[in-house]
Amino acid sequence: MGEAGPGSGSQWEQRGGAAGCRWRRSGRRRMALAMALLRRCLLLGPLGLRAAGGQHGDGCGHTLLTPQSGTLSSRNYPGTYPNHTTCRWRLRTPPGTFLLLTFGDVDLEPSEHCASSSLLLTDPQAGISYGPYCRNAVPATPLLVTNSSTVTVLFNSTSHRSGRGLLLSYATTQHPDLVSCLVRGTHYTQEHISVYCPAGCKDIDGDIWGNPSQGYRDTSVLCKAAVHAGVIADEQGGQVTLAREKGITLYESAFANGLHSKRGSLSEKRLLFHKACADVLEVAAFNASSWWHEVDALGQDRAWGAQRAALSTTGHSWAAGPGSDAAWLELDLGMRRNITGIITKGSSEQHDYYVKSYCVSSSRDGKNWRPYRGSSGQEDKVFEGNTDSHGEVSNAFIPPIVGRYVRVTPQSWHQHMAMKVALLGCQSARGRAPRPYAPSVPREVPVPTSHAPIPGVALDPEKAGSTLLLLLLLIGGFVLLSSSLLVLAFLCRRKRKPAAELSCGIMKGHPKLDPSPVCSLQTLPPPGSTLASFPTAPAPEDLMSPEYAEPDLVQLSPSSQPAPSTFKPPLDEGYALPLVLSHYDTPGRHHEYAEPLPPEPEYATPFTEPEPAAAGVPMSPSLRYHTPAPRPAELPWGGPGGVGWGDSPGVEAMLSHVYHEAL
Repeated sequence: MGEAGPGSGSQWEQRGGAAGCRWRRSGRRRMALAMALLRRCLLLGPLGLRAAGGQHGDGCGHTLLTPQSGTLSSRNYPGTYPNHTTCRWRLRTPPGTFLLLTFGDVDLEPSEHCASSSLLLTDPQAGISYGPYCRNAVPATPLLVTNSSTVTVLFNSTSHRSGRGLLLSYATTQHPDLVSCLVRGTHYTQEHISVYCPAGCKDIDGDIWGNPSQGYRDTSVLCKAAVHAGVIADEQGGQVTLAREKGITLYESAFANGLHSKRGSLSEKRLLFHKACADVLEVAAFNASSWWHEVDALGQDRAWGAQRAALSTTGHSWAAGPGSDAAWLELDLGMRRNITGIITKGSSEQHDYYVKSYCVSSSRDGKNWRPYRGSSGQEDKVFEGNTDSHGEVSNAFIPPIVGRYVRVTPQSWHQHMAMKVALLGCQSARGRAPRPYAPSVPREVPVPTSHAPIPGVALDPEKAGSTLLLLLLLIGGFVLLSSSLLVLAFLCRRKRKPAAELSCGIMKGHPKLDPSPVCSLQTLPPPGSTLASFPTAPAPEDLMSPEYAEPDLVQLSPSSQPAPSTFKPPLDEGYALPLVLSHYDTPGRHHEYAEPLPPEPEYATPFTEPEPAAAGVPMSPSLRYHTPAPRPAELPWGGPGGVGWGDSPGVEAMLSHVYHEAL
């Protein structure tokens, strides 16, 4: 119902790229093309197989041979190979290179001298043969390095009961990290892995769990998972870089690049492939050859316009108008981009419409269109689309597309031609096409000695950059810390230097002649209370107090040690003036003593009141101290005009106190 495809006996033809992949039935033209192809094969003969080699025989299984790498297997692999079969493969690599072979699996029924079933490799240029191999005579090493660019592989079987057959891959010696299609992620212990996957691993038996966004379970077949993730093309193979990280609880299945992955459970590690330039590109505008204007059973209008083709749109999608067998959907990115992949989806869960297969063409100016042909470059590539109306399907462009406009032309669909689209990629250099794959410089290949699966060369693609970044961060932190310490030391030195210059003590044993403004008494702020000069007038309460408290006297025993004195010792006792830098410094071994106060009137502390003098005995004038006369307002009886100022006989006695002389 509205379906068309390459399997229906139709011929596919590209008309200028403007209308996408168009098809029509033409039996006469198809016969002419078939005759031309047959004539070409007959004329070229063995020259047509010179680029990558060829195969011959009824015992050949899955085989894909390219000039850089390839994979071959026996018939029914990994099932039991048939009786009385034979197959011959001729492997060729470009001149100046040498073949490197890896034995993925060799399981042939054992027999004496491998007479029942055998695998034999010959080097016609050097006249050297390797084998025969079978179950009781396996290859000594999983890697075989030859000194030739041409090798013939011969497989022969007779009557037997068991045996899976053989699986073998090859590449040039420019890729010493070549691995077999059967290698899994559990065969490695490194966190970062870089290996070379040969072409042809997509159709080899092996399970994968996960998807490109979540990662893959570490038990997945590595090279097959790389094809599913869109890192390499199965027709070409290539270098694969991945990381082993902590596993997750559940791995969701997905359909991508023609492969179905399984839903997997928790694993210790997961595989994350490194793929640059895989961001979702913003689409500036959508355009289509036609769109569907639907009127449902309730009479409501629903427009399936081109603007509804965005993958993030909720609800229904774009759909071509009825009867449009050659419809197309166009995406304008606004500027030239490097396009590495595409994601398609059906109409929605409510409507069961989706596209099964489609072709892609691109343009840089919107006028001249170029069909996408993939890595082979021989014919227009038909991508596998969706299998339901709600799931997303990814396909990679290897090599990538460089352009601004992309057209998607559906080739087969379910019920109605409807889809949502998103493009993956990144910004590209203006006017520069992507560089083709360039093999690395040949290196000496180490020959392993174990029969374990061949591990890849553990490389970290970001290790050099991350190590350099870490080193720069450490150096920057050290420089910053050192600068902070130097600034702090400089500030501390500046704070100490003025204190040393403005010290009020004696510098190096000499008195300081110039008084510092900082240490001058005139610059000191006055205290909270006003300074009073001696002698002062006694307060009234002092006049009324009969006596003062006596100080505590401590009697020293002759045997006790004298307490250290706080008075400055005389210079004849050996006291030297210390070097004083500040008020808080005590350099040397000697203590710094305070200078004596300037001479001021000293008053002795009274101990007791004087004894009354005997009658007729006058008191000694030396024992009397005449205090200043109090102010009139300070007298309790009101001053001179008050009562008893001149007449009170006890006033003089009250104001006259007897003091002991200072000791």
